[in-house]
Amino acid sequence: MSELTLLLLQIAFLMLLWFFVFVIVYSLRSDLFGQRAKRLPDRAAGTFPTSPAPAPAAAVADPAPSREAHRAPPLQSDATPRRLVITSGPREGMEIDLPSEQLTIGRSSESGLVIRDDYTSTHHARLMLWNDEWVVQDLSSTNGTLVGGEKIDRPTPVPERTPVTIGTTTFELRR
Repeated sequence: MSELTLLLLQIAFLMLLWFFVFVIVYSLRSDLFGQRAKRLPDRAAGTFPTSPAPAPAAAVADPAPSREAHRAPPLQSDATPRRLVITSGPREGMEIDLPSEQLTIGRSSESGLVIRDDYTSTHHARLMLWNDEWVVQDLSSTNGTLVGGEKIDRPTPVPERTPVTIGTTTFELRR
C-alpha cells in the first residue's frame, strides 16, 4: 500500500471520529436543553382551535354601579378542576394545586411539574387554562402525550378525571 493511500485512510478515519464526536455532543445538547417550544396562538385573537368564539355581550347602561361591579372576575369557575393528582408512576399519590394560567411538564428543573424518567422530554407538555377549561399541548416531545389513551398532536381539552399520560406518569385533573 502506498504512503499516499495510507495517509488518506488515516485522514478519513480521523474525520469519521470527529463526526461521531459532533453527533454525540449534539444529542447531549438537545437532550439537556430540549427543542424550542412552539408559540401559542394569541388569546385576544380567539384563534385557539378547540374553543368556540365568545358571544358578544350586550351593552347595558347601569346608572348606579354596585361595589361588586368593580370586583375582578374569578380566574377559575367552580366547575374548573383545581388539582392535578398523579395516579401512576414514580410520584403516584402526589397532588398539585393547579396555577391560574399554565403548568409546564417535563424533565427540566424549570418545569412546574418535574417528571424524571427516560420517556419524558426536557420540555414535554404544557397544561393551560383556556376559557375555563384545561387544555394540554404536546411540545413536540419524543414519546408524545396521551389523553384518555389517545396520542395528541394539537392542543386538546382535558375533561375532569380523564387520564393524561406523559412518559411513565399518569395524572388526572380533579376539583
